[in-house]
Amino acid sequence: MKIAVTGCNGLLGWHTCARLHAVNCAAAFAGNPKPHSIVRVDRQAFEDPDTLSTLLEDVDAIIHFAGVNRGPENEVEQANPAIAENLVSACRAAKAKPTIVYANSTHAATDTPYGRSKRKAGEILSSFATNYVDLVLPHIFGECARPYYNNVTATLIDKILAGDSPDINPDGRVHLLHAGAAADIAIDAAINGESKTLNPDSTKLSIQALFDKLTEFHTLYSKNIFPRTDTPFELQLFNSYRTAGYPSRYPSEMTLNKDVRGTLFEAAKGGCGSQTFLSSTAPGVTRGDHFHLDKIERFLVVKGEAVIRLRKVLTNEIVEFAVSGDKPVAIDMIPLHTHSIENTGNEDLFTLFWTHEMFDPQAPDTYADPVLS
Repeated sequence: MKIAVTGCNGLLGWHTCARLHAVNCAAAFAGNPKPHSIVRVDRQAFEDPDTLSTLLEDVDAIIHFAGVNRGPENEVEQANPAIAENLVSACRAAKAKPTIVYANSTHAATDTPYGRSKRKAGEILSSFATNYVDLVLPHIFGECARPYYNNVTATLIDKILAGDSPDINPDGRVHLLHAGAAADIAIDAAINGESKTLNPDSTKLSIQALFDKLTEFHTLYSKNIFPRTDTPFELQLFNSYRTAGYPSRYPSEMTLNKDVRGTLFEAAKGGCGSQTFLSSTAPGVTRGDHFHLDKIERFLVVKGEAVIRLRKVLTNEIVEFAVSGDKPVAIDMIPLHTHSIENTGNEDLFTLFWTHEMFDPQAPDTYADPVLS
């Protein structure tokens, strides 16, 4: 299925493309054809009608995240309908009649410049598309969200990491939905191809309660303790918090206790239902080359020399960490970043791997994707 994702570099667009990519990676690993052709439509594509129409040729579905949500009010009010008009014109030029999944907002019901802008854009798209899905989204949070850009969760996390005390409206409340969950809903709607309105469930809490939970994560994680993440929301929120510390707060140094008997350090504490692996890797061999959507995973070299690499999926952004068993440090893998460990020494490498949950072969949450091309 050929699926176009507009706003592909934004939070929702990237999470959606990453999940489509994960499905393709799983199929390729199993030796099957990739089920999706992913068309990534960025801001520049909307500046050239010919480029946009070419991208949309033979497209089966469009998941439309591109939009404007901040700026002078008159510009915001005009921007989203103009983007919708450009999208419809490009579809007509490409002779495409795709299912359109429109990322709408709860603000569309309000009489504000942004609300009117989102509402009008939806009307333009729905009048064109044979199959139209109105996906009404609440507050979105997730890994790699931009702080101070209409994302209260990312902003609070940034404040906590900086040691700042934000001013919190005691009456403020949020209805939170993880970007990955929103992406899954949008993908399912695109594949299903039926016209409907979707109002996804969200987690409702006060901004103070959100800040308190994030502060709890920070307090524990700073002490090398993984918090309990008993619900999908808690896991998603913790993953959002710890991803915000990458790579500036990496690696995590271990407290090495020494006496006449030798050394001891605490590799990982906390979590729930965790699992630990110990592996040996021959010189010159690389392990990993995969990513996860949700799994918390720690790499900790206890003997030998290695390079650990992480790459944000669908990008060329690679970060490398040279690690040694002589000075153990923890490298915690974050969601949607494919990772590997290469033995760069002359002897066997011994690595401790820790995950927050027991491995489930029926739902491994592991997608093969090489870090280096």
